[in-house]
Amino acid sequence: MRVGEYAPGGIEAHTRLYDHSIRHDAPPPARVATDSYEQEAEVLLQLGIGKPTIARAMQLARRNGTSIEQELLAGGAVDADSYYAALARGLRLPFLPTIDSSLVNDDKALDSQLAQARCVRLTYINKGMLAIVPEARNLAALSQLFEKKPGLADSIVITTPAALRAAVWRTGSVRRLRESVTTLFEDKARFSARIVLSGKQGFLAGTGVCAFAFALATGTLSLTILHAAISLLYLAAILVRAVALVDRKSGVPSLPASERLPVYTVLIALYREADVVAQLVRALRRLNWPMSRLDIKLVCEADDHATIEALRSERLEPQFEIVEVPPAHPRTKPKALNYALAGARGEFVVIYDAEDRPHPDQLRAAYAQFAASPPDVVCLQAPLVISNGSASWISAAFALEYAALFRMLLPMLARRRMPVPLGGTSNHMRVADLRACGGWDPHNVTEDADLGMRLYRLGYRCGVIDCPTYEDAPATFRVWLNQRTRWFKGWLQTWLVMMREPARLLREMGMGGFLMFQLLIGGMLLSSLTHPWLIMLLVTTAGYLALGFPPTGTGEGALFLLDLANTAASYGLFLLLGRVVMLREEKRSVGWRWLYVPLYWMMISVASWRALFELPRKPFFWDKTPHIPVSSSEKLRRF
Repeated sequence: MRVGEYAPGGIEAHTRLYDHSIRHDAPPPARVATDSYEQEAEVLLQLGIGKPTIARAMQLARRNGTSIEQELLAGGAVDADSYYAALARGLRLPFLPTIDSSLVNDDKALDSQLAQARCVRLTYINKGMLAIVPEARNLAALSQLFEKKPGLADSIVITTPAALRAAVWRTGSVRRLRESVTTLFEDKARFSARIVLSGKQGFLAGTGVCAFAFALATGTLSLTILHAAISLLYLAAILVRAVALVDRKSGVPSLPASERLPVYTVLIALYREADVVAQLVRALRRLNWPMSRLDIKLVCEADDHATIEALRSERLEPQFEIVEVPPAHPRTKPKALNYALAGARGEFVVIYDAEDRPHPDQLRAAYAQFAASPPDVVCLQAPLVISNGSASWISAAFALEYAALFRMLLPMLARRRMPVPLGGTSNHMRVADLRACGGWDPHNVTEDADLGMRLYRLGYRCGVIDCPTYEDAPATFRVWLNQRTRWFKGWLQTWLVMMREPARLLREMGMGGFLMFQLLIGGMLLSSLTHPWLIMLLVTTAGYLALGFPPTGTGEGALFLLDLANTAASYGLFLLLGRVVMLREEKRSVGWRWLYVPLYWMMISVASWRALFELPRKPFFWDKTPHIPVSSSEKLRRF
């Protein structure tokens, strides 16, 4: 369609509630209405939109603090191309349904048009033009401006918000991609995992390896000291989880009514996810939030044509926007999220994964919790609940693990205002604070835990909410191992980044936060890496005792008992923390498979050692976890 041509058809989608023909020469209303909504309604009536449609949209607009126009477009009552073509006819201006991005000059200020599409300058060979997105409530003022300055209309064209944003995304793609990869490293290098090991850390790592080899070579005393240190740290990490068992939460803020809710941005990074697109879109459509206040960005790699085509085939409503990220390394989820964050329109943002089915009320629960929390709480974690615990013993153990983590451990840490290692999905954040802290680290493959620790260092705090997100766990060893290896690699990256300047970290986090970080991240890494060694020592010592050889000293006997207690507590707390918060249906899905917990712990150790060896070779490699739709026997949950 060329400049001056208009979108075909009536303004209302499928001619629904279409009362009049659109008047091609409709002037702005002459009479003065009693308020801005009635003024806007007069304009919309003269465009040919039916009174019942306007009345319903006006009611929503008054409740949501929006305009009638926004409600009509968001609800699908009018087609955007037809609507803005009608506005162009009323103003006697050309209409552009698409904008050639080569006509737009890029600069940093251009990104403001992603948040609120208003206007963009077009540079033609012979003249400059201004592409604008007019509002019905301002149409009279715009018409009067053209009367005062007759030549001004010659340099104006009308376009749609979607067309304007699409041109801005394309125009600034190179700059925005560079910023999404380099900003954290250039502005806050001490938080970036782009450098795997600092020079000092490399030296200390080499020294540690030599010291361990020396301990092995010099006899039992050094090994006993090392054994005791590891066992005590192992015990301390277990005690943190034991505290979660007795420190239970109470009290849930009431959900807010629908009046005057802010715009909420939803970010979903998708890569090779064509199979689950339909399920994802269904889940997002069920979110209990006004459509006119939703900004859902489906973030895809530009060369992932299958996923993009699957999204387009869903006939997405105006609150959905497909954001195409130019392909570039590192190919990580946080890089894609950073790219899309530049266009976030919301006051708040939530992250979901492709396979997620969030509770419809989760956004409202998060908004209520933000309102009830201190100002320094800038992030809330929703619990992740595994819905396929019956698929295999691996998914059953995964379900126990997630129940313990998201419904016991993280709430305890949030209540005590301790560092919270966030999950990779269902984090709700204040957009301004997220941008202020540098966004996500594109080089960290467990960007969620890294962000939780960084927020704490900068003086922010994280909380939790109760409304869950359902997702499926890996059901096979290969898929589970690849995912868990990536997680451990990211936790290693996070620990190394945080420990570049231990003294500064201690000052920023305080003694309590510093120790908790060491137990949460360092303790988890240490316990996973050393678990097979402790099992071997237990078996060896038990064998000696069975053969009638007593320990050579009280120290070895004490260590044996400590290792035995650590191992029993590891398995027992893993099981108990998970089952105590599981619903009856979840417990049934796990069934007798909890007996595999010891084997699951050995698998965790395998993943941790694999991550340790992969980190120097492929630090930023993102091993993609494949997702499949919920099976027909386990359909999308009804809340």
